[in-house]
Amino acid sequence: MDFLTLFLAYLGSVLALAALLCLCSARKESFLTRSITRASQVLSLVVPRQLQRVTQQALHSLFHTRSCLFVVLHVALQAAVFGEYTWEVFVYCWELQFHLLLLLLPYLLLAGNLGCFLLCSRANPGTVTKSNAASLAKVYAYDGVLFQRGLVCPTCTVEKPARSKHCSVCRTCVHRFDHHCVWVNNCIGAGNAGLFLLYLLSLTATAGAVAAVTAAFLIQVLLLSNVMHGTYLDVQGQEQPVEIPFLVQHLFLTFPRIVFMLGFVILLTLVLGGYCSFSLYLALTNQTTNEWCKSRRFRGSPHLPSQPRDRPLVYKNIYSKGIWRNLKEIFNPPTVLERKKE
Repeated sequence: MDFLTLFLAYLGSVLALAALLCLCSARKESFLTRSITRASQVLSLVVPRQLQRVTQQALHSLFHTRSCLFVVLHVALQAAVFGEYTWEVFVYCWELQFHLLLLLLPYLLLAGNLGCFLLCSRANPGTVTKSNAASLAKVYAYDGVLFQRGLVCPTCTVEKPARSKHCSVCRTCVHRFDHHCVWVNNCIGAGNAGLFLLYLLSLTATAGAVAAVTAAFLIQVLLLSNVMHGTYLDVQGQEQPVEIPFLVQHLFLTFPRIVFMLGFVILLTLVLGGYCSFSLYLALTNQTTNEWCKSRRFRGSPHLPSQPRDRPLVYKNIYSKGIWRNLKEIFNPPTVLERKKE
């Protein structure tokens, strides 16, 4: 197999794995979950117990407690990408007389992304306390399916408002809980959902801008060289016309770090673009990730344990008010006073 075939096979396998994880993550008893459970049971017979305890403690501290590890990793990845972009791509493009605004666009988007990141990570997502639980319970109505009136959080000992959920990582209930994001080390709720959406959009745009400028540079290099119009000798010593696999190998051998960075940011742009599309869909339909996952599970089990079997419940999103008002609510969460006016 040539270089391009191997690279495309690797890229396709990574994307397929990411899509499989997204499809299976919302199902209780998915094939992926069962496979992981069975694999862990088999490994438990082989791996020493001491190593199992250390691994479980490490995973618990990594994913179930607030930690700055992913924040550090987030900053390190951005620093590595922009270090390579500044050190090589920017310099080469400047020598090739690229437009200055095009070269500065990734930096401008990065500045906006870092601003959204800091605001989102430091903002109060909407903590539910004993003093504000009664007022927050009046903001959203209980749909009677996903959110039941009168339920008390066993940890916080407060009555849970509709659309709220207890976060085991932050150890508090969050109003209009979406999810806990390890990359910003904070919950995403009513107080910072708009900032998180801007953070995602700016991060995707930043990765896309770096990928576009880098790809334009490599294409310009190929156009200025004679390699595209010549021939090369294969392993058997025969002349072969230049094809795409040879061009990719030529660029990889000439600019290995730049090509590697380009592959990384292209993959990152595709993954972030898919997640952005999903987040925009949730925003435009006035749903949270928590509600979307619960509704999918609920469709597979149309009866709640507390409900009679002869009266099936049908889930309906009662919080959607139209695209414009849904989007407005993300950036300007409703209060009790606004709820009374409606």
